[in-house]
Amino acid sequence: MRKFDVPDQYKSNRIAQLKELRKQQDPRKKDFSPSRLDFGPLQVLIPRHFGFCYGVENAIEIAYKTLDKHPNESIYFLSEMIHNPVVNDDLKKRGIQFLQNTKGEELIPIDGLSKDSIVLIPAFGTSLEMKARLKGMGIALEEYDTTCPFVVKVWNKAEKISKDGFSVIVHGKPEHEETRATFSHSANASPTLVLRNMEEAEALAAFMKGELAEETFYQTFDGQMSKGFRLKKDLIKFGVVNQTTMLASETQGIALYLRSVLVDIYGEENIKQHFADTRDTLCYATNDNQSANIRMLEEEADLAIIVGGYNSSNTSHLLELAEEKLPSYFVSGAECIRADRSIQHFDLANKRERTTADFMQKSSPLKVMLTSGASCPDTVVEEVLMKLLSFFPAAEDYDTVVQSYKSSLL
Repeated sequence: MRKFDVPDQYKSNRIAQLKELRKQQDPRKKDFSPSRLDFGPLQVLIPRHFGFCYGVENAIEIAYKTLDKHPNESIYFLSEMIHNPVVNDDLKKRGIQFLQNTKGEELIPIDGLSKDSIVLIPAFGTSLEMKARLKGMGIALEEYDTTCPFVVKVWNKAEKISKDGFSVIVHGKPEHEETRATFSHSANASPTLVLRNMEEAEALAAFMKGELAEETFYQTFDGQMSKGFRLKKDLIKFGVVNQTTMLASETQGIALYLRSVLVDIYGEENIKQHFADTRDTLCYATNDNQSANIRMLEEEADLAIIVGGYNSSNTSHLLELAEEKLPSYFVSGAECIRADRSIQHFDLANKRERTTADFMQKSSPLKVMLTSGASCPDTVVEEVLMKLLSFFPAAEDYDTVVQSYKSSLL
């Protein structure tokens, strides 16, 4: 696996030490059990996989190298590079400007750029229309494209199955930058429809089987399908790809469900003519992180803390997994945990921050699950961990606990 040049400010010696221990103990990544750090009055469970993924490290390396190479030039990102405030705020401090917000609304007039402007494409990628617009202005993009390779893999798969006459269904959030980019690439090659969740997949199946009137199909999926998409013509044969930060298990579930609908209509013996196998587009990093968190949630704990940007899709899915099992708190950093033992956290259902008083339960020892999204720096995870430890003066020091944990692995 390639090593990226990530700035030291995002690295944590403590977290790196823990990750290296697990790597040595489990080089083939077969053991998804969490690490258990026993500080005495506080026990912390940390998943086997968490934090920066390949695509995020790639984007960070390109962004900071561009800053170093062009210290006196204006540098722009099309939108947030990744969904993490720590990283994006640092890029802003260093002079990078964002041309659009996460909804694709212009913050800086793009038409005001010159052909010599340096414009970086974020890790989510961008639409073919935006690329054409920038190239039409004479702006070079190739050197500054931080699109995640696994997102590109999804685009390539969509293009490949389109050549065989298959339509494409994208499992994703229609408003998310990555889904908008994937939709653009796919719709250029094949009829394309976006499904947000299993509920929408079930509605689609009802239309396919004629259980719902065709005329309401276009209202139900308005804004989620390519121009000229037709229910009866474009859902005879298709494949399912995904926004890489969605729950892999949900994508697989939707794909298997829609495959079964096609089997009911056309028969198992004909399924290869109607359903394209696209399982190899699932992002390994997202899958590993989610699998590690699912495994961790099999353990006993009092609460979970999930760290990351509030607009991070993959982090929000980690919260959804945890909320099914135990009290869970989505925080952006250690500052969210206050001296009065209250916690400021993101309420995903209502899309707002809220404060919970005395969130630490009176269990002895207190057992906390701690994890983070793929765009969250390890330094932020360490800060949250050390903040938790600050409430327990009798806790063992970190180095002693890690050495003890290392011995348990041998």
